[in-house]
Amino acid sequence: MAAVDVLNSAGKKVSETQLPDEIFNTPIKISVLHQVVRSQLVAKREGTAACKTRAMVKGSTKKLFRQKGTGNARAGSVKSPLRKGGGVIFGPSQRSYAIKVPKKVRKLALKMALSSKVEDNTIYVIDEFNLEAIKTKEFVSVLKALELSDLLIVSDAEDTNLLLSSRNIADVKVIKTEGLNVVDILKFKNLLLIESTIKNIEGRLS
Repeated sequence: MAAVDVLNSAGKKVSETQLPDEIFNTPIKISVLHQVVRSQLVAKREGTAACKTRAMVKGSTKKLFRQKGTGNARAGSVKSPLRKGGGVIFGPSQRSYAIKVPKKVRKLALKMALSSKVEDNTIYVIDEFNLEAIKTKEFVSVLKALELSDLLIVSDAEDTNLLLSSRNIADVKVIKTEGLNVVDILKFKNLLLIESTIKNIEGRLS
């Protein structure tokens, strides 16, 4: 097990904790991470762009004019894509961009992403955030004490003071353990875990 220092809000070491090897020491495979990251990103696409085909356009099906003798090209319907207000040929239609990834692969990729932070020495543990009120200034002072930026913070409870105090800072994001995902872990340079979340992460991924 890897040993990590547990810091307090002042940036001082208060204890030490162990990170289980089965989660935080997983061999990293780029192909697995790529597969899961891609599935997460394409799932955000709405896929709602659509237009009407000639079958969907409202209009008469009466033949516009007789087949022969007029000198015009033969025309059968006002809904033809060749006419103004007609249907669209090969236009977009509603679709899902989702890529299904097995649950075991998603769990493995999450372990790999966490292991990459341990490998890069960019994972940190704090005992707790003692924010008495919603105050961005206080939150920034904690980050300065920890000397951290470009940061993903993982909490195990609904900490309103922490969430609202951090939301005005561009390179910081706070998520709960249940929302921990590969894209966010890899997106931010540093990962800060509240000490109590380690057991939750272990329970989720073991």
